[in-house]
Amino acid sequence: MTGEQGRDAPDTPVSYGGQALIEGVMIRSPRALAAAARRPDGEIIVSARRLGGLLTGPQRRIPVLRGVLALWEMIALGIRALSWSSAVAEGRVDGSGELDRVGARAWLSALASLLVATAIVFLLPVAMTAWLATRLPAPWLAVAAEGLLRVVIVVAYVWVLGRSEEVRRLFEYHGAEHMAIATLERGRELTVPSIRRESREHPRCGTSFLLAVAIIAGLVFLPFGAPPLPWWLASRVVLIPLVAAVAYEAIRFAGAHPQAPLVRWAFWGNLALQRLTTREPDDEQIQVAVAALERARDEELSARRGAGS
Repeated sequence: MTGEQGRDAPDTPVSYGGQALIEGVMIRSPRALAAAARRPDGEIIVSARRLGGLLTGPQRRIPVLRGVLALWEMIALGIRALSWSSAVAEGRVDGSGELDRVGARAWLSALASLLVATAIVFLLPVAMTAWLATRLPAPWLAVAAEGLLRVVIVVAYVWVLGRSEEVRRLFEYHGAEHMAIATLERGRELTVPSIRRESREHPRCGTSFLLAVAIIAGLVFLPFGAPPLPWWLASRVVLIPLVAAVAYEAIRFAGAHPQAPLVRWAFWGNLALQRLTTREPDDEQIQVAVAALERARDEELSARRGAGS
């Protein structure tokens, strides 16, 4: 998922984020969500909905808390959009369909995936390195080994996922999403030739968030040392919201200062990892990204006018 800065009116910054879908792209603006996906017959279907409540309220401006809300948003909106795009890709949706209709099966599948990811990224490194706590001169060395292993697992996990043909298609749409938003950010016309001039990597990508979580987790967990194994495992789960919040703030800062030497040095690994999670899109995939982005812009401008009146 990407967070970028675009401009729809002079001196009026609008933040756009994105996510690759099944044969499609989702674009999120401050007040709206739009998704576009291609049907088997080649038609691009676009759907949008306005956002409210916790996703747009004043709490989104509170540091740390907004990171927890961003994590929830990534999960909740991602499930809705993925479920919708799956239906479109299978030819089960005519017209716009309903972006916010998600069955219990989709939620259960997402919950299962989240639990597996938590076990792999947060608990597996503990299980693999806990025995070092009694064999090293200082317990913090075992925690440091845990953090290093966590980063290795994240990179390996992403690399393995990319071997799947289906995931490779997803990564191509991921690249299209990045390039389209970057084009808007630079104030260029949203055409295929213009979009192809942009890089597939961006520091505020969801991939960056994932790697930042892995790295920052090591820093957050380090002061807690190496407690008994049950507490060690429990602390990793309990502290996930804090880790996510700190990682979000770091990514947010990096996105606001992409040219700063310190930021470029600190986040070079995030950009390098995106070479695994993005692929060069074809023209049709770029067209889908443009359809989603243009609809999100229209919905955002409409919502802003409504709020102003």
